[in-house]
Amino acid sequence: MEAFTEVNIFEMIFRTTVAFTTILILARIIGKKQLSQFTFFHYVTGITFGSIAAEISSKADGVFIDGLIGLIWWTVLTLLVSFITLHSTKARVLIDDKPMILVKNGVIMNQALKKARLHTDELTMLLREQGIFSVDEVHYALFETNGELSVIKKPAHSPATKPDVKADITIPPFVPTEVIANGKIHSKNLLELDLTEEWLRNKLRKKKIQNIEDVYYAQVLENGSLYVSLKNSNGNSSS
Repeated sequence: MEAFTEVNIFEMIFRTTVAFTTILILARIIGKKQLSQFTFFHYVTGITFGSIAAEISSKADGVFIDGLIGLIWWTVLTLLVSFITLHSTKARVLIDDKPMILVKNGVIMNQALKKARLHTDELTMLLREQGIFSVDEVHYALFETNGELSVIKKPAHSPATKPDVKADITIPPFVPTEVIANGKIHSKNLLELDLTEEWLRNKLRKKKIQNIEDVYYAQVLENGSLYVSLKNSNGNSSS
Protein backbone atom coordinates (compact mmCIF):
# COMPACT_ATOMS: atom_id res chain seq x y z
CA MET A 1 0.00 0.00 0.00
CA GLU A 2 2.84 2.38 0.87
CA ALA A 3 4.68 1.52 -2.38
CA PHE A 4 1.51 2.13 -4.34
CA THR A 5 1.07 5.49 -2.67
CA GLU A 6 4.67 6.46 -3.46
CA VAL A 7 4.13 5.53 -7.11
CA ASN A 8 1.01 7.68 -7.21
CA ILE A 9 2.85 10.63 -5.66
CA PHE A 10 5.74 10.43 -8.14
CA GLU A 11 3.30 10.00 -11.04
CA MET A 12 1.35 13.05 -9.87
CA ILE A 13 4.55 15.11 -9.62
CA PHE A 14 5.56 13.97 -13.10
CA ARG A 15 2.12 14.76 -14.57
CA THR A 16 2.03 18.19 -12.94
CA THR A 17 5.56 19.04 -14.08
CA VAL A 18 4.84 18.04 -17.68
CA ALA A 19 1.48 19.86 -17.70
CA PHE A 20 3.08 22.98 -16.21
CA THR A 21 5.93 22.97 -18.73
CA THR A 22 3.60 22.27 -21.65
CA ILE A 23 1.21 25.09 -20.82
CA LEU A 24 4.13 27.52 -20.45
CA ILE A 25 5.47 26.56 -23.89
CA LEU A 26 2.04 26.68 -25.54
CA ALA A 27 1.21 30.02 -23.92
CA ARG A 28 4.47 31.37 -25.32
CA ILE A 29 3.58 30.07 -28.78
CA ILE A 30 0.09 31.59 -28.69
CA GLY A 31 1.53 35.00 -27.80
CA LYS A 32 1.10 37.52 -25.04
CA LYS A 33 -1.85 39.77 -24.47
CA GLN A 34 -2.52 41.91 -21.41
CA LEU A 35 -5.37 40.69 -19.26
CA SER A 36 -7.20 44.00 -19.71
CA GLN A 37 -7.13 43.41 -23.49
CA PHE A 38 -8.67 39.95 -23.34
CA THR A 39 -11.83 39.47 -25.35
CA PHE A 40 -14.41 36.88 -24.35
CA PHE A 41 -12.75 34.37 -26.69
CA HIS A 42 -9.34 34.78 -25.02
CA TYR A 43 -10.97 34.61 -21.59
CA VAL A 44 -12.64 31.27 -22.40
CA THR A 45 -9.44 29.96 -23.96
CA GLY A 46 -7.47 30.77 -20.82
CA ILE A 47 -10.00 29.00 -18.58
CA THR A 48 -9.99 25.94 -20.85
CA PHE A 49 -6.21 25.75 -20.82
CA GLY A 50 -6.24 25.80 -17.03
CA SER A 51 -8.97 23.16 -16.85
CA ILE A 52 -7.20 20.75 -19.22
CA ALA A 53 -3.88 21.22 -17.41
CA ALA A 54 -5.59 20.56 -14.07
CA GLU A 55 -7.15 17.36 -15.47
CA ILE A 56 -3.77 16.18 -16.74
CA SER A 57 -2.02 16.74 -13.42
CA SER A 58 -4.74 15.57 -11.02
CA LYS A 59 -6.48 12.61 -12.71
CA ALA A 60 -4.23 9.65 -12.00
CA ASP A 61 -6.71 7.24 -13.63
CA GLY A 62 -6.92 9.25 -16.86
CA VAL A 63 -4.91 8.64 -20.03
CA PHE A 64 -1.99 11.07 -19.78
CA ILE A 65 -1.28 11.38 -23.50
CA ASP A 66 -4.95 12.13 -24.26
CA GLY A 67 -4.81 15.22 -22.05
CA LEU A 68 -1.62 16.46 -23.72
CA ILE A 69 -3.10 15.93 -27.19
CA GLY A 70 -6.22 17.85 -26.13
CA LEU A 71 -4.07 20.72 -24.81
CA ILE A 72 -1.96 20.87 -27.98
CA TRP A 73 -4.98 20.65 -30.29
CA TRP A 74 -6.73 23.44 -28.38
CA THR A 75 -3.61 25.53 -28.98
CA VAL A 76 -3.73 24.76 -32.69
CA LEU A 77 -7.40 25.79 -32.85
CA THR A 78 -6.65 29.00 -30.93
CA LEU A 79 -3.83 29.87 -33.35
CA LEU A 80 -6.10 29.10 -36.29
CA VAL A 81 -8.84 31.38 -34.99
CA SER A 82 -6.29 34.13 -34.27
CA PHE A 83 -4.94 33.82 -37.83
CA ILE A 84 -8.44 34.01 -39.32
CA THR A 85 -9.46 37.03 -37.23
CA LEU A 86 -6.19 38.74 -38.10
CA HIS A 87 -6.93 38.52 -41.84
CA SER A 88 -10.73 38.75 -41.89
CA THR A 89 -12.74 41.65 -40.51
CA LYS A 90 -16.00 39.71 -40.78
CA ALA A 91 -14.58 36.79 -38.80
CA ARG A 92 -13.16 39.19 -36.20
CA VAL A 93 -16.55 40.79 -35.70
CA LEU A 94 -18.24 37.37 -35.57
CA ILE A 95 -15.88 36.05 -32.89
CA ASP A 96 -14.97 39.16 -30.89
CA ASP A 97 -17.99 41.36 -31.73
CA LYS A 98 -17.37 45.08 -32.25
CA PRO A 99 -17.40 48.22 -30.08
CA MET A 100 -20.82 49.71 -29.38
CA ILE A 101 -21.70 53.34 -28.78
CA LEU A 102 -23.52 53.51 -25.43
CA VAL A 103 -23.56 57.29 -25.02
CA LYS A 104 -23.71 59.86 -27.81
CA ASN A 105 -23.52 63.57 -27.04
CA GLY A 106 -24.68 63.04 -23.48
CA VAL A 107 -27.61 60.79 -24.46
CA ILE A 108 -27.73 57.12 -23.43
CA MET A 109 -28.41 54.82 -26.39
CA ASN A 110 -31.02 52.51 -24.90
CA GLN A 111 -30.98 49.87 -27.64
CA ALA A 112 -27.20 49.61 -27.59
CA LEU A 113 -27.28 49.29 -23.80
CA LYS A 114 -29.74 46.39 -24.07
CA LYS A 115 -27.63 44.72 -26.76
CA ALA A 116 -24.58 44.97 -24.51
CA ARG A 117 -26.70 43.45 -21.70
CA LEU A 118 -25.92 46.34 -19.40
CA HIS A 119 -28.21 48.42 -17.23
CA THR A 120 -27.79 52.08 -16.37
CA ASP A 121 -26.24 51.33 -12.96
CA GLU A 122 -23.44 49.37 -14.64
CA LEU A 123 -22.94 52.12 -17.20
CA THR A 124 -22.65 54.83 -14.55
CA MET A 125 -20.28 52.60 -12.55
CA LEU A 126 -18.00 52.25 -15.60
CA LEU A 127 -18.09 56.03 -16.02
CA ARG A 128 -17.30 56.63 -12.35
CA GLU A 129 -14.25 54.37 -12.69
CA GLN A 130 -12.95 57.01 -15.11
CA GLY A 131 -13.82 59.87 -12.78
CA ILE A 132 -17.03 60.84 -14.62
CA PHE A 133 -20.08 61.26 -12.41
CA SER A 134 -22.47 62.85 -14.90
CA VAL A 135 -23.51 61.31 -18.22
CA ASP A 136 -23.99 64.83 -19.53
CA GLU A 137 -20.19 65.28 -19.52
CA VAL A 138 -19.80 62.49 -22.08
CA HIS A 139 -19.58 63.16 -25.80
CA TYR A 140 -19.07 59.52 -26.78
CA ALA A 141 -18.81 56.34 -24.71
CA LEU A 142 -17.84 53.14 -26.51
CA PHE A 143 -18.19 49.69 -24.98
CA GLU A 144 -15.10 47.80 -26.18
CA THR A 145 -14.95 44.09 -27.02
CA ASN A 146 -12.90 43.41 -23.85
CA GLY A 147 -15.58 44.90 -21.60
CA GLU A 148 -13.80 48.23 -21.06
CA LEU A 149 -15.49 51.60 -21.60
CA SER A 150 -13.69 54.20 -23.74
CA VAL A 151 -14.89 57.76 -23.20
CA ILE A 152 -14.52 61.04 -25.06
CA LYS A 153 -15.63 63.96 -22.91
CA LYS A 154 -17.35 67.04 -24.22
CA PRO A 155 -14.83 69.86 -24.84
CA ALA A 156 -16.15 71.86 -21.89
CA HIS A 157 -15.37 68.96 -19.53
CA SER A 158 -12.10 67.79 -21.06
CA PRO A 159 -8.93 68.46 -19.04
CA ALA A 160 -6.65 71.16 -20.35
CA THR A 161 -3.62 69.98 -22.30
CA LYS A 162 -0.16 71.55 -22.30
CA PRO A 163 -0.81 73.39 -25.59
CA ASP A 164 -4.01 74.82 -24.04
CA VAL A 165 -2.02 76.43 -21.22
CA LYS A 166 1.00 77.13 -23.43
CA ALA A 167 3.27 74.92 -21.34
CA ASP A 168 6.56 73.48 -22.55
CA ILE A 169 5.91 70.57 -24.91
CA THR A 170 9.53 69.78 -25.76
CA ILE A 171 10.06 66.05 -26.17
CA PRO A 172 12.39 64.83 -23.39
CA PRO A 173 15.72 63.45 -24.62
CA PHE A 174 15.58 60.26 -22.54
CA VAL A 175 13.17 57.61 -21.35
CA PRO A 176 13.62 56.88 -17.61
CA THR A 177 15.94 53.85 -17.65
CA GLU A 178 17.64 51.73 -15.01
CA VAL A 179 21.44 51.84 -15.34
CA ILE A 180 22.59 50.38 -12.02
CA ALA A 181 20.92 47.67 -9.95
CA ASN A 182 22.39 46.24 -6.76
CA GLY A 183 25.86 47.59 -7.50
CA LYS A 184 26.02 46.36 -11.12
CA ILE A 185 26.01 48.51 -14.24
CA HIS A 186 23.49 47.69 -16.98
CA SER A 187 25.76 48.28 -19.95
CA LYS A 188 23.06 47.31 -22.47
CA ASN A 189 20.71 50.01 -21.17
CA LEU A 190 23.48 52.62 -21.31
CA LEU A 191 24.22 51.62 -24.89
CA GLU A 192 20.55 52.01 -25.86
CA LEU A 193 20.63 55.54 -24.42
CA ASP A 194 23.87 56.32 -26.29
CA LEU A 195 25.62 56.87 -22.96
CA THR A 196 28.92 55.50 -21.70
CA GLU A 197 30.12 54.07 -18.40
CA GLU A 198 32.48 57.04 -18.13
CA TRP A 199 29.47 59.40 -18.30
CA LEU A 200 27.82 57.39 -15.56
CA ARG A 201 30.91 57.39 -13.35
CA ASN A 202 31.29 61.17 -13.80
CA LYS A 203 27.70 61.65 -12.68
CA LEU A 204 28.37 59.50 -9.63
CA ARG A 205 31.58 61.38 -8.79
CA LYS A 206 29.61 64.64 -8.80
CA LYS A 207 27.48 63.05 -6.07
CA LYS A 208 30.70 62.06 -4.26
CA ILE A 209 30.13 58.38 -4.98
CA GLN A 210 33.36 56.58 -5.90
CA ASN A 211 32.33 52.94 -5.92
CA ILE A 212 29.62 51.49 -8.14
CA GLU A 213 29.16 48.75 -5.53
CA ASP A 214 27.78 51.36 -3.10
CA VAL A 215 24.82 52.09 -5.41
CA TYR A 216 21.66 50.10 -4.84
CA TYR A 217 19.74 51.61 -7.75
CA ALA A 218 20.39 54.32 -10.35
CA GLN A 219 18.13 55.59 -13.11
CA VAL A 220 18.66 58.06 -15.94
CA LEU A 221 15.72 60.47 -15.83
CA GLU A 222 13.93 62.16 -18.72
CA ASN A 223 16.01 65.34 -18.56
CA GLY A 224 19.33 63.46 -18.46
CA SER A 225 19.85 63.74 -14.71
CA LEU A 226 20.69 60.70 -12.62
CA TYR A 227 18.58 59.37 -9.76
CA VAL A 228 20.64 57.43 -7.21
CA SER A 229 19.68 55.37 -4.19
CA LEU A 230 22.60 54.06 -2.11
CA LYS A 231 22.85 50.83 -0.20
CA ASN A 232 22.19 51.21 3.53
CA SER A 233 20.88 54.72 2.96
CA ASN A 234 17.55 56.39 3.75
CA GLY A 235 17.98 59.16 1.20
CA ASN A 236 18.32 59.56 -2.54
CA SER A 237 19.20 62.30 -4.96
CA SER A 238 19.22 63.28 -8.61
CA SER A 239 21.40 65.58 -10.63
